[in-house]
Amino acid sequence: MSKILIIEDESAIRRVLVKILAEENDGYNVVEAEDGLAGIEAIKKEDFDLVLCDIKMPKMDGVEVLEAAKKIKPEIPFIMISGHGDLDTAVNTMRLGAYDYISKPPDLNRLLTTVRNALDRKELAVENKVLKKKISKNYEMVGESKEIDAIKDMIEKVAPTDARVLITGSNGTGKELVAHWVHQKSPRSSSPFVEVNCAAIPSELIESELFGHVKGAFTSAVKDRAGKFEAANKGTIFLDEIGDMSLSAQAKVLRALQENKISRVGSDKDIKVDVRVLAATNKDLKKEIEAGKFREDLYHRLAVILIKVPALNDRRDDIPLLIEHFAKKIASEQGTGQKSFSEKAIELLKSYDWTGNVRELRNVVERLIILGGKEVSEEDVKLFASK
Repeated sequence: MSKILIIEDESAIRRVLVKILAEENDGYNVVEAEDGLAGIEAIKKEDFDLVLCDIKMPKMDGVEVLEAAKKIKPEIPFIMISGHGDLDTAVNTMRLGAYDYISKPPDLNRLLTTVRNALDRKELAVENKVLKKKISKNYEMVGESKEIDAIKDMIEKVAPTDARVLITGSNGTGKELVAHWVHQKSPRSSSPFVEVNCAAIPSELIESELFGHVKGAFTSAVKDRAGKFEAANKGTIFLDEIGDMSLSAQAKVLRALQENKISRVGSDKDIKVDVRVLAATNKDLKKEIEAGKFREDLYHRLAVILIKVPALNDRRDDIPLLIEHFAKKIASEQGTGQKSFSEKAIELLKSYDWTGNVRELRNVVERLIILGGKEVSEEDVKLFASK
């Protein structure tokens, strides 16, 4: 349940706000503060998902509260409460970091919509913060083969631009790795990287997932919800397995690329977005176009730069480096000592047909570390990793 702090010196207004928020769906956990000083003390002691703050108050006005709170917990969204004479100040607070403002007396629909949107934005911000911490640790491009060097060179050239990139290759080759590297080396690296697996989302939900929805747009839409394009604003969105996206969703993505605008499902209001789009697929999109399953105009919008990730069988010289990398990573994850692999074990693994590519190799290395001897031997490979 979201926790909301109301900082308002007029008790009648506080009661109205508490009543409205308490009756919304399952209700919010609401905490009250009767002036700015009390509000700051509450922010120091507790974590809030949202603050509603009056502008004109004794002891400490709303502008001072906003500035002080942003120094203590900068991630908390603020909605300012303004009287008719405070509108200019209310607008100015948005330049200082407030999410929005509402006027007195509060309009029910306007208040609830603003609160929902502010909470959605906070939730997305938290998700993106966690995601960015994971990216640098979990994604590393390993290899010194000419095929991998060519991809690294391409990334160095493409990353500093806003050019769209279409990444192709078989399952398990590491297409998402390329996307992460493009983002990390781009000017957008400090902004969100949002990943969407188009194949994992049911076709009837893909548009809501990408573009969000408004309350009542469909049966389970109990509140307004921002989509992945909004979450990726100023950053990068990675549309993995885009070949599995429905034609209706493709049309909306095309519009987003053409006009830098999206609209939530059930709404005709346009929302501007500034997003770099990276896409990946294991399908031959030209064949999909011929079959009427993929839009040709979308293909040409996405495929400004094409990067093909090679199969592991086409870069066998990288297998020893990958084995070493995975052995270190697995030992770290499991809190065990790192195991080495004998030369004969590595040579045998290099000779295998890796139909599952790098993903399959990683699984086999983990199996050998768990089941093999202190040094993984050729016999261990034959016994536990036979093809």
